[in-house]
Amino acid sequence: MARYLGPKAKLSRREGSDLFLKSARRGIDSKAKFDTKPGQHGRTSGSRQSDYAVQLREKQKVKRMYGLLEKQFRLNYERAQLVRGNTGVNMLNLLESRLDNVVYRMGFASTRAEARQLVGHRGIVVDGAVLDIPSALVKPGQTVSVRDKAKKQLRVIDALKLAEGNGFPSWVQVDASKMEGVFKKTPDRDEFASDINESLIVELYSR
Repeated sequence: MARYLGPKAKLSRREGSDLFLKSARRGIDSKAKFDTKPGQHGRTSGSRQSDYAVQLREKQKVKRMYGLLEKQFRLNYERAQLVRGNTGVNMLNLLESRLDNVVYRMGFASTRAEARQLVGHRGIVVDGAVLDIPSALVKPGQTVSVRDKAKKQLRVIDALKLAEGNGFPSWVQVDASKMEGVFKKTPDRDEFASDINESLIVELYSR
């Protein structure tokens, strides 16, 4: 399955919520109609969705939010099953621990796609060593920083400035002047987006 390269707003409309796929400095057009699907003209009442359809829609939403393909997302779920505790929460914690996501959360990139590119282009250092694997898991206590050669990139500077204004998540500590941060911990469930229902994804994969 190829990575989706079409309009980002179209994906958000399909899922009925902002998936944060576009830079916050541009944002999704205020006219974007989240209550209608792409190609749909006006609201339709429609019939009640099956449980399977609801579960599938939730999985697609979260998968697209984190920018993963099906194989990657399924592997993340299978890893979550091997960890003690709630599988759904474990799955979200693994997603949040990905290096590309941590780079995004620390404000070094304005979208997860930009963060993935920054990592892949060897612009990120973890505990003093360059790491160019977006899916690498960052452990609590590890330091993530922007490599010197990437610190002058305008998109990095602009993203960090915007993130400073919006505030950083409680599970990361960022020193904007040094362009580095510490992944303090995996977030608690109540710190995740409230519109994510991970139990639906667990139910889907448990079929």
